[in-house]
Amino acid sequence: MSAPRVVLVGKPGCHLCDAAREVVAEVTGRLGEGYEERSILDDAALHDAYWERIPVVLVDDVVVDYWHVDASRLEQAIGRGRK
Repeated sequence: MSAPRVVLVGKPGCHLCDAAREVVAEVTGRLGEGYEERSILDDAALHDAYWERIPVVLVDDVVVDYWHVDASRLEQAIGRGRK
């Protein structure tokens, strides 16, 4: 089983991360995609790369959005990677 294409990077207690999770869950659910969450508190490389921009949403390891996640942009990014 392959890893999900969509990754939400954030941390516990982040209100922007909570809002981003709602958008990511809605879009990925509607499109039949999975997603996973990763915390900057558990991964030093993610912390170094993104601590000032969380939440960050990546699709196929490319940053799609940060701080405020736009559903349309996320949907387009998911669509671009489909075959």
